[in-house]
Amino acid sequence: MFKHEKQLFHPVAVERPNPGYAVLLQEQLGGGNGELKAAMQYMSQSFRVKDQEIKDLFLDIAAEELGHMEMVAQTISLLNGHDVDAAAVPAGEIQSHVLLGLNPGLINASGYSWTGDYVTVTGDLCADLLSNIASEQRAKVVYEYLYRQIDDKKVKETIDFLLNREEAHNAMFREAFNKVQDTGSNRDFGTTKAAKMYFSMSEPSPEGSPLGSIGGQPPSFN
Repeated sequence: MFKHEKQLFHPVAVERPNPGYAVLLQEQLGGGNGELKAAMQYMSQSFRVKDQEIKDLFLDIAAEELGHMEMVAQTISLLNGHDVDAAAVPAGEIQSHVLLGLNPGLINASGYSWTGDYVTVTGDLCADLLSNIASEQRAKVVYEYLYRQIDDKKVKETIDFLLNREEAHNAMFREAFNKVQDTGSNRDFGTTKAAKMYFSMSEPSPEGSPLGSIGGQPPSFN
């Protein structure tokens, strides 16, 4: 069961309308690394999780992502202002000006519709957790790109908050993975000698490198 509280997860505001930037921010509403994708992915993954603590984690973060989606949508609405004016957007999606009446839509920055194909669910907890860790990292990168391209201090404050929550979720998923890393596909596969072999396909290898021979130890990048 879900309920809607009549307050945002974190307050949002803008210093001035900026419909061009609203187009960019659409990526985190309806894009492949956006908030709706994250909410649907974590919720979908939760249904067959037997570990109640991890199941609750998936659902709690999914619910928070819906709150983030609301924040992003409200920010887009404020950035779009109150006038339909496609000429104010030099590039990018124009659907909000001809179909949506400037309402934030479930589309990315190029105007492509959100799709369930963005959602990754395998039923294997290790694989799903690793996918979620990567999803949070990618979302963090997108927010970092967005942060660099706006000088509106109030919008930057919102993005900074969301960026830091991505980092928090990343850490939570990493902790959960540490708990189950010897289960599922990590237990069933990758247990033979071949799992510990490294094949150097880059020639010539650095002189004296252990990677110069086929079947050497995996490289260390520390």
